[in-house]
Amino acid sequence: MNAFLSDTLHLLLRHLRTTLRIPIWIAVTLIQPVIWLTIYGQLFRRVVEIPGFGAASYIQFLTPGVVVMTALFGSAWSGMGIIEDLSEGVMDRMLATPVNRAALISARVLHAALTVAVQSVIILLFGMLLGARVEGGIPGFLAILLLGSLLGAGMSALSNGLALVTRREETLIAVVNFFGLPLTFLSTAFMAADLMPAWIRALARANPVNWAVLASRDAMLGQAWGSVAKAALMLSGFAAAAVWVATQAFRAYRRST
Repeated sequence: MNAFLSDTLHLLLRHLRTTLRIPIWIAVTLIQPVIWLTIYGQLFRRVVEIPGFGAASYIQFLTPGVVVMTALFGSAWSGMGIIEDLSEGVMDRMLATPVNRAALISARVLHAALTVAVQSVIILLFGMLLGARVEGGIPGFLAILLLGSLLGAGMSALSNGLALVTRREETLIAVVNFFGLPLTFLSTAFMAADLMPAWIRALARANPVNWAVLASRDAMLGQAWGSVAKAALMLSGFAAAAVWVATQAFRAYRRST
């Protein structure tokens, strides 16, 4: 266990140093959320007047959804790093060392979760500049970061597992593009559940993205803390299952080399 924790920490620091060398990557991934908040927040601001929408401010409603959307897409590209390590022989050199094998996956997952947390802080602050209010105070703010990070950890693990199986950038790009937007729109990120078709509401109940959106919205409003805790547990289970999948994919990779 000590070796696992030590190796995870060292590998995490390696990934963080790589990110700090190219901080423009974090900035680029924030461009789309800023556009969503600025343009869509204004374009659809009167949608709250629809009977049954259940919110007084659309920017207040939208901000948690954009935080979760950023967590989804930011972490879904995590597998690109492992594909780069595979193609450049870094992974093979790692496997020739006594590094703990599980740490190779866990460090990437933690790196994705930390990146999501930083991005979430920036998006929440920007949303507040546009008029959103975190009525849940500091606990609500931290809860949103936790929920986004848990979703990011799970999506990062799945992305890394897919990268280990396919070992091709083209395949990973295709899968992320195919599932990314549907997972976002099959949630309440942009529209109230009561105004959705019944079949979308049914699919949203099994969508981890929707779990994070609903709980983040409750945390932002400072209400239904029991539901927030329940969603955090569900997202923790999702992340754990995703890490298990990634670990199995890593074992399959090692057997094939």
